[in-house]
Amino acid sequence: MKCEIIAVGTELLLGEIVNTDAQAISQGLAELGINVYFETVCGDNPERLRSVLEIAKNRADIIITTGGLGPTADDLTKETIAAAFGKKLELHQPSMDRLRQYFKDRTMTPNNEKQAWLPQGCTVLDNDWGTAPGCAFEAEGRVVVMLPGPPSECVNMFRQRAMPYLAKLSGGTICSRYIRIFGMGESEMEDKLTHQMQTWQNPTAAPYAKEGECLVRVTAMAENEEKARAMTEPALEELCAILGDVVYGIDVDSLEQVVVQELTARGLTLAVAESCTGGLASKRVTDIPGSSACFLGGVVSYSNEVKERLLGVRHETLQQYGAVSEQVACQMAQGVRLAMGADIGVSTTGVAGPTGSEQKPAGLVYIGLSTKEGTRAVRILKTNQSRDRVRRQASSTALDLVRRYAQGLKQ
Repeated sequence: MKCEIIAVGTELLLGEIVNTDAQAISQGLAELGINVYFETVCGDNPERLRSVLEIAKNRADIIITTGGLGPTADDLTKETIAAAFGKKLELHQPSMDRLRQYFKDRTMTPNNEKQAWLPQGCTVLDNDWGTAPGCAFEAEGRVVVMLPGPPSECVNMFRQRAMPYLAKLSGGTICSRYIRIFGMGESEMEDKLTHQMQTWQNPTAAPYAKEGECLVRVTAMAENEEKARAMTEPALEELCAILGDVVYGIDVDSLEQVVVQELTARGLTLAVAESCTGGLASKRVTDIPGSSACFLGGVVSYSNEVKERLLGVRHETLQQYGAVSEQVACQMAQGVRLAMGADIGVSTTGVAGPTGSEQKPAGLVYIGLSTKEGTRAVRILKTNQSRDRVRRQASSTALDLVRRYAQGLKQ
């Protein structure tokens, strides 16, 4: 079945807010096996909404709208859609009772009552997170679902009210799994997976590039979630075997999540010394709940003086090689490991940009890794990149070095 999502709200067109409702709804529809073919954004204007609805009626089996169900004068979604499908609005007394209960300790202005007027014969979708109920009905061979706009209301109502309503319409369930990759570019990844991408039908494999990393989405469709998920397993195994150890996880949120999980599982501890990344690597690790089990601390050693005093970097090394060098990266990593008594020390030193020199251009970064087995450094060069991207890539490289060490992989 083909679905169109129509987001109603002038604030969306003005760029004042981001349409996160559509993302959440699309993800939920994929779970139901319902394909989203179109997404449309329309301002709070009845004439334009009517025009958008006519287009949607001609190309979609399911129409889901968000926004425009509230009490104000520009909340006209419900009235416009009801008229477009020849339905009258009628008072839904249980919704009115819920509104009065909601406002029992404060004044309920008369305009709030319009939220309880719903299309005749519709299925009411109760709103336990706000005031405006949603609704759903079938007319003219189409299924129409209306949801409020605020994400805290819309997302909960969609998953807990609308999805059960729509479940009976779907012809199956889609399960999507994600292979996360760091250390291989999109073109190389696609070259390795060409056969699977071109020949697989169910499941399918699709590569994507994200900032500084790549992922492969494996999607299968079956009569239920359990069977669809089972269909993805051999596909994931085959793809991971092809891609090798650049795969850092399946169905994980981030590289730092995997680092914390791997270190914690092995009882290893980490200390970080950062220069060009300015604490970004430490922040990413400590963003993960439970990171205190493995992360001992970090030092942002932006100046040479701090590198010497706190990390034990030798003055002669700085004079001979400069702060942006393999030698300094190694001494930073070893220094922070010894200072904090950690199993692993990792460091970053480089030129984030935008300016650099001929010998040390913007984008040049050295990452040091120190363990009981020894200390080494890797060099990365990301020219023509923004300062933020250089810093992000450097912190990711540092985290991936830690991940590879924890997993016993070749560095």
